[in-house]
Amino acid sequence: MTSGQERQDVQGSGDDVSSLKAKESYGTREDDSAQECKSGEDSSENNSESSSESESDTEETDIRKSDEELEKNELLPPVESEANSQFRCEHVKTEHNQKEQVTPRKLSRGQFRLKLEAEGTYQCTVTGLIFDVTKAAVIKYSVLSWSKHADYVKKPWIVGGPIFDVSCDSASVLTSIQFPHSLSLNDHESDMTFKVLHIKSTGPAIEPSVDHSMTHVKWHVSSLSPVGPVIQTQEPVHYNGAVILYKVVNNHPSLSFRVYVATNNDSFIKDISNAVKHSDKKFIKIDKPPVCKKLQDGKRYRLISESEAEITPEEMEFVDGSLLKLKSYFEVYLEQPMEFTLSLIELESEEIVWKAKLRECDWILHDQNKNEQKRNTISNRRRKSSISLSDEEFYNKRLKGRDISDGTKAKTTLTDQQLMTLAKKMGKDWKEIGIECLKLEMKDIQQIQAKEEEVNVHKFLMLEKWRKGEKSNGTAQNLYDSLKDHVSYEIIQILEGTHQLFFILHYVIVFQTCFWFQFQRIH
Repeated sequence: MTSGQERQDVQGSGDDVSSLKAKESYGTREDDSAQECKSGEDSSENNSESSSESESDTEETDIRKSDEELEKNELLPPVESEANSQFRCEHVKTEHNQKEQVTPRKLSRGQFRLKLEAEGTYQCTVTGLIFDVTKAAVIKYSVLSWSKHADYVKKPWIVGGPIFDVSCDSASVLTSIQFPHSLSLNDHESDMTFKVLHIKSTGPAIEPSVDHSMTHVKWHVSSLSPVGPVIQTQEPVHYNGAVILYKVVNNHPSLSFRVYVATNNDSFIKDISNAVKHSDKKFIKIDKPPVCKKLQDGKRYRLISESEAEITPEEMEFVDGSLLKLKSYFEVYLEQPMEFTLSLIELESEEIVWKAKLRECDWILHDQNKNEQKRNTISNRRRKSSISLSDEEFYNKRLKGRDISDGTKAKTTLTDQQLMTLAKKMGKDWKEIGIECLKLEMKDIQQIQAKEEEVNVHKFLMLEKWRKGEKSNGTAQNLYDSLKDHVSYEIIQILEGTHQLFFILHYVIVFQTCFWFQFQRIH
């Protein structure tokens, strides 16, 4: 074999290795082929002075060997080349670092709860937080307001994303947290310094970050208390923006809106929600795509309408208002209700960074529901006003210590049907809830599980045992008080609705009984 042929074979072998790097899923068979080509080369070099007949025999032997090894391919693991072995190691490392998406339970007061079953990296689908844990853990966290910690953010540092309060049942298990940031990095990444503000019991501290990406800032956990990303830069800051709309709810035919332009920062957005909630006016949120193109700190933006509308102010300089208690907004007013389109424009470039069309159906359904609720409220007030206080007091005295005819008491215990509804909503941690919240013992759980029933029946039996232990206190309110910080938001809503239903039923019975007493007096 000539030297030119040898170079050609070597080049072919190199091409095989390259194809291995490009096609991992077919790496096994291609590895074998690459090794056989290399084996053929070595054989050719060692026998370069042999006759052409010897070379032919060698090639036939190699072909037979290749066929045999291909037949054994599914039984024997392939011997990988050094380059492919390194590639596979890097691929496994990448796979190992992939994040598992997890959805938390929503507890009361805006708190979230994640129960992680094993070691790994997990990303919350609601907040974007990423947790690294060394074993199973329960993590609770909530979004805080930067405005309450404004005194701790001193120049040259500025807010880089939302601030969170995080706790874990075992602090040493939670090794690192990645916080979502609201920055649009692009070409400005090299000019920025990323750190975190850690508000400890001893005071605030700026701590170094481990790494950052286009979306997150990673921090090694030193202790658990409020933490959020901060940045330092000499260049203008570009943010991922959000536009949030609220409509004033009143009896006027005109339309009035608030349009907030914010960074895509959960803390900022939560502050806006709280400001609207505590306003003297009533608002509904208009559901429109909030994400807009990047917003630059210090640039001026104008909100315009295709229909004739009064917009105040006409334009606004954008700043990250995370640290401000009062958030800036555009007010949009239309004399007559109609469909219209709003656009947010960056003045210098005249680029439209956000646009949305508002239709009557975006708010009319809510107004109808509101009117229906108002009619129900007025009707209930009329019914209540028909019952005099003296009659109700008289009824309560007669009723004290007695059951009502249908067995319902003023303090009504949960029914089997209601317990089963709650049982179906409970997750895999029902046993922990039974021991931690309902004061059951492990032997109680074991006795329940010993019964060959479906898991929802086990959960029901646990709740039933709690109800028996509470006797007359096995009410929705009592169960709510025991579970409110440990179960999903859905269960909390069911318990709150059940408690309100009992309250309404109680007053219906009061009304019926008082009406009967009045009827008896008249006749």
